[in-house]
Amino acid sequence: MNTIKRIDPRRPFIITAAGVKRITLGEIGSSDANVAHWPTLGHGGAAAKPRRTLTDPKHVLLVAAHSERGALDEHARQAVAAAALLADTHTEVVLVVFGELKDDAAALGVDKLVELAGFDRRVFAPESELQALQACVAAFAPKNVFLPDNAIGDGDLGRRYAASAGASIGAHIVEINAQHVGAYAHAKRAFATRSLPDVILLAQNAVDAKLPFVGAGERLLSDFIDVAAPAAQRTRDLGLEDLDAAQVALEEADFIVSAGNGVSDIPSFERLADVLGAAVAASRVAVDNGHFKRDKQVGATGKTVEASVYIAFGISGAVQHLQGIKDCRHVIAVNLDGSAPIAKRADLTVVGDAQATIAALIEQVQSARAAQAARGQPPAAVGNREPEGVAA
Repeated sequence: MNTIKRIDPRRPFIITAAGVKRITLGEIGSSDANVAHWPTLGHGGAAAKPRRTLTDPKHVLLVAAHSERGALDEHARQAVAAAALLADTHTEVVLVVFGELKDDAAALGVDKLVELAGFDRRVFAPESELQALQACVAAFAPKNVFLPDNAIGDGDLGRRYAASAGASIGAHIVEINAQHVGAYAHAKRAFATRSLPDVILLAQNAVDAKLPFVGAGERLLSDFIDVAAPAAQRTRDLGLEDLDAAQVALEEADFIVSAGNGVSDIPSFERLADVLGAAVAASRVAVDNGHFKRDKQVGATGKTVEASVYIAFGISGAVQHLQGIKDCRHVIAVNLDGSAPIAKRADLTVVGDAQATIAALIEQVQSARAAQAARGQPPAAVGNREPEGVAA
């Protein structure tokens, strides 16, 4: 007999620090008791967050993820937050990062960090990564292992580890609390739950990554991981193939430069985008002026983008444009008016002429690449790149 409940095809709930926001078959907040509640902090940002209470640690929740340019993406941060929210006062959160991490581990909710800087997300080395994860699991003996269920390495690593260890696994998890996990089934026409498996692969946006507390943030040596002698590879890495950033849809672009009414030298702007390997976007005014095609428009009446870096040149920041970049991780504004609306949204504002800044950036990038070439080093990877593929 099929015991899987049919549900409305909406996300059943999202776990937050204040409890579980749940909407399943009209049931609201039924799982709140299973999640620790933390005091709500104001939005002023001045108050220091308290450290998560940890006494006599006996257990570990381990999170593994790849970094990109020294940072974790939002999906990986959500996986860390899931472990931090589920950890009790006797449980430490350990984060294993494949690659360099410049983020503040404590702010992510991490108690102990193992940074495996010898790994590169752009290199396909599944056997070596599996060997490293197995060594970390052996060292910390975690109750559960968390990974973001994505298509860029973490999901694959989690499945490989579960298969090698004979561990139970839950994939595409959209619901999680201290007792169970849940995932859609039958093409989202049904929903299934089970007790927490050994390996938990979280779907995106199942957890709110904003935490009202911090972890200990202790960085550990990775001397128990032999990254210098990787496991024998049974796959061949064919490397990366450069992809013209102009061919990347704005909704998928990770690095975007955007022009507004303050950009008068369009050829120089497009040259900068080419030099940086960034996708090109524009404000509604720049599109209406005929400088760019309509598919480049960002805003309420254009595209909504989720880039890691969005650089706005000569854009004042109308409400409609700000709505289109609300999900960007880092926004940099270049504007003559330091009090323009976009400056309130930007993480960094350069008060200056857009054309002069564009010319200076082009010169700096070219100088840096020339210096690298003189030292015999390959140019740093920039822009939007896609994997060429791998062969067994």
